[in-house]
Amino acid sequence: MGLVPADSRHARQITRRQMIAEAVMAEGTMRIEDLAERFGISLMTAHRDLDDLASRGLLRKSRGLVSAAPTSLIEASYVYRSLRQSAEKRALAKAALAHVEPGQAIFLDCSTTVLQMAPYLSSKVPLTAITYALPMMDALHEVRDITLLGLGGQFYNWCNAFLGHITTMEIRRLRADVAFLSLSAITDGLAFHQSPEMVDTKRAMFDCAAKRVLLADHTKFERRALYAMCALEEFDVVIVDDATPPRTVAALHDRGVNVEIAPRLPEDGNG
Repeated sequence: MGLVPADSRHARQITRRQMIAEAVMAEGTMRIEDLAERFGISLMTAHRDLDDLASRGLLRKSRGLVSAAPTSLIEASYVYRSLRQSAEKRALAKAALAHVEPGQAIFLDCSTTVLQMAPYLSSKVPLTAITYALPMMDALHEVRDITLLGLGGQFYNWCNAFLGHITTMEIRRLRADVAFLSLSAITDGLAFHQSPEMVDTKRAMFDCAAKRVLLADHTKFERRALYAMCALEEFDVVIVDDATPPRTVAALHDRGVNVEIAPRLPEDGNG
């Protein structure tokens, strides 16, 4: 029997790794032994595949487990987050558009929620859009009458964005009309994230905008993260989706938070 061509082996390896990533993202967390059995590969090959996926910020390995879901210390990968709560994120993004006026300069963070605003922004031109998120840059760079300011810094695969001291310095040299932000978790009336670099970058946008808008789907109120950025009442507007429990909305009102509820969009099967 002849040898399998190297390019054919490489193609199969790429396909298998993509399937492994998709399987873990669907489950959230899996045992590495179970993955090896599912894909009919040795444990050594499974570890080699997972090391490659982890190096690209897609998955995390820990004590015989591989995970794509966030923890209180580690944010989920960008790919994993982009697949979650997509209907809610579109509703939040559409509602956020009411806070954009033609001629404004707006900060757009690297969250997958704020990214959903990109298809709608062409209806509000001319605009100046300022972002450190590579997917947002990709989405807006060809939109007519949007002046795009892409902020540099150290690139992080897990969030597909530039973060760090260089990024925050660039942000603090600017002043925008509105900042659109989303964070990983909301606990005790505070907005949190797992990454201190992310908190610093988002906080810089928060500080340098005349108006601050937070987009938060209902699952953010069920999560925990380590680093607090600010109290919710410091935002001018907090937009939540219509699956947010009424008691949660009432508690926000009691804290003096200006809450808006984004209705589910018709294309998502309601109305």
